[in-house]
Amino acid sequence: MKQYVAEFFGTFWLVLGGCGSAVLAAAFPDVGIGLMGVSLAFGLTVLTMAYAIGHISGCHLNPAVSIGLWAGGRFPASKLTFYIIAQVLGAIVAGGVLFLIASGKVGFDVSAGFASNGYGEHSPGGYSLVSAFVTEVVMTMMFLIIILGATDARAPQGFAPIAIGLGLTLIHLISIPVTNTSVNPARSLGVAIYVGDWAIGQLWLFWVAPIIGALLGAGVYRYLECPCDEK
Repeated sequence: MKQYVAEFFGTFWLVLGGCGSAVLAAAFPDVGIGLMGVSLAFGLTVLTMAYAIGHISGCHLNPAVSIGLWAGGRFPASKLTFYIIAQVLGAIVAGGVLFLIASGKVGFDVSAGFASNGYGEHSPGGYSLVSAFVTEVVMTMMFLIIILGATDARAPQGFAPIAIGLGLTLIHLISIPVTNTSVNPARSLGVAIYVGDWAIGQLWLFWVAPIIGALLGAGVYRYLECPCDEK
């Protein structure tokens, strides 16, 4: 049970810290943190939680990551459903806390996006469905390769959170203009349910594409980690 509680609070922190930076601080008058700041915020949430709860739950914080770790032979199927439930609940609660904070400002309009992911007219840069799908698949695939590689027993010990956190930062630096960056179905759901309308209508992509990407990433790393004579 403590593993599931850890995943709840870890995902809560990811959504509150990452999406909160986008909603509250990205465009703050004169001293906004911008896209670079939001990218760093997402990376820092994972880095800090990896050190805080990595030894308890593994610090997945992401249904796609849990599925990818299962496919990569690093996580038991028996825990998969409960991890995903804990992550989704943590994201939704974080979205609710962020909504309460943001709605305290005069002129707040949740329909403006609330850090939701989207494509077409709801993509920050106006990118198409195909562009969004490819972006989310490839970025999640690379994220899983980073996670599996950094946590491999043969990798330098103690540095995995740094590699994973910086990896997520880089992913955001690349893909915020395309989809507002998901690579995490729970993160997408956690804010989309407060926006409703188009955010819910486009949510399917931000579940399907990251999961496909995670499975691909697991497959690539399983190939890479095999001894040469077994390939």
